[in-house]
Amino acid sequence: MTPKEPQPDIVPTARYARVLSIAGSDSGGGAGIQADLKTIAALGCYGMTAITAITAQNTLGVRAIHALPPELLAQQIDAVVEDIGVDAVKIGMLHDEGVVQVVADAIRRHRFAQVVLDPVMVATSGDKLITASTVDRLVDTLFPLATLITPNLDEAAWLLRLNAIDADALEGAANRLHDLGAHAVLLKGGHLCGPQLTDLLRLPDGRLLRWEATRIPTRNTHGTGCSLSSAIACHLALGAPLAEAVALGRDYVRQALRAGADMQLGHGHGPLDHGHAPRVTRRLPL
Repeated sequence: MTPKEPQPDIVPTARYARVLSIAGSDSGGGAGIQADLKTIAALGCYGMTAITAITAQNTLGVRAIHALPPELLAQQIDAVVEDIGVDAVKIGMLHDEGVVQVVADAIRRHRFAQVVLDPVMVATSGDKLITASTVDRLVDTLFPLATLITPNLDEAAWLLRLNAIDADALEGAANRLHDLGAHAVLLKGGHLCGPQLTDLLRLPDGRLLRWEATRIPTRNTHGTGCSLSSAIACHLALGAPLAEAVALGRDYVRQALRAGADMQLGHGHGPLDHGHAPRVTRRLPL
């Protein structure tokens, strides 16, 4: 006879805040899935993954990208959702049109309520991570399904077919991205020139929120965008309204940049200090 599994002595009364990252893997550990999981854990949430591609990279750049089959990506998402469940989704690197369609189908199939889309196109090192033909499919298919998109200014310029976006053009760019189908837009100002940075959030009702900040002097900026989108997804999973989730996500990333500014890892753009102030696991009622 097969022995029975022991029954738990404790009756469950709580659950984790569950965040699913759909993104590429960074072998150097500073960005992508690895940065997402570090961020999610540091903010007291439970992280899960659906990997779109495997990269060979380090702090100096990307050497190779190997895409995983779209069918396997769909199976990863379904396996996680059908057993564990998902409170919020962060989407990162989607390298081709087939993968974009798989993710869009999964969002509809599972009715994900909180989706943060970081349209990753170029790595910190300057390496392109997405094919040009995928950009239009990303806009047409995923923008309308996302709660928030979080492009940096280079990515926003590529999406809008502009040469560049400066501080005076932030509001116009955010409105144009909304016109392309995005419900809410966070334009990240890290690529602005000079010591002063501006992040602009356009909310679904048209309201604009600005955050002005002084640039943190550090070369350790690898994975900043991945970490920010994951941090926002965490706070959405924990029940924060969108504007508050963005503000809290920004605070986490800026603190991580400061904490890791004097650290040395590799010979290029090092990572943030994701674990600078880890939080205890948040308990949500069943």
